[in-house]
Amino acid sequence: MQIIKINLNKITQEQIDLIVDYLKQGLVIAYPTDTVYGLGCDARNVEAIKRINKIKNQKIKKLKKQENKRPLLVLISDYKMLRQYCFINQEQEKYLASIWPGSVTVILKRRPNLPPELTGGLNSLAVRLPKSEFLIKIISKVGFPLVSTSLNKKADKPLSDVQNLEKYFKYLPDLTIDAGECKKTKPSSLVDIRDVENIKVLRK
Repeated sequence: MQIIKINLNKITQEQIDLIVDYLKQGLVIAYPTDTVYGLGCDARNVEAIKRINKIKNQKIKKLKKQENKRPLLVLISDYKMLRQYCFINQEQEKYLASIWPGSVTVILKRRPNLPPELTGGLNSLAVRLPKSEFLIKIISKVGFPLVSTSLNKKADKPLSDVQNLEKYFKYLPDLTIDAGECKKTKPSSLVDIRDVENIKVLRK
């Protein structure tokens, strides 16, 4: 595991290029989001997604089938990327304009171009446009959605920093991006907007 320390207000092009290189190789990263620290990878890469599940579920000796089918959310860089992977109408886009960029994840009907290991075999996708210049730069440069799941073992609270991960996890990400202690320790809100006339808040 390689560790790099960054200042989110002064991130260098060299650091951006390094992170992008790891992601394009299909590797797993631990990184700061605008909510909590997360584990991430190319949302299209099945093997990388399986590795994230292994990191998060390592307390379980043998993974149950449903644990590998748990859907993961993704981060996008813009609405163009959103339309590549989700079906979206004008009313949904109008609603999104009122909450994005920000810490609200929405559920939309997905297009059939992402693996079932990511979506849990569902016809929906949990997706968010983050309010983070750092993340937007990374996702824009790699050109694909970034998996974003909280950095923790299953059922534990998300970690607020990335110190001593090797003492906490048996299996580790390939790259850890240390931006200091996370100001927030609460994951994003989750809202189902597949039916704009009947929006469902699933997590506040």
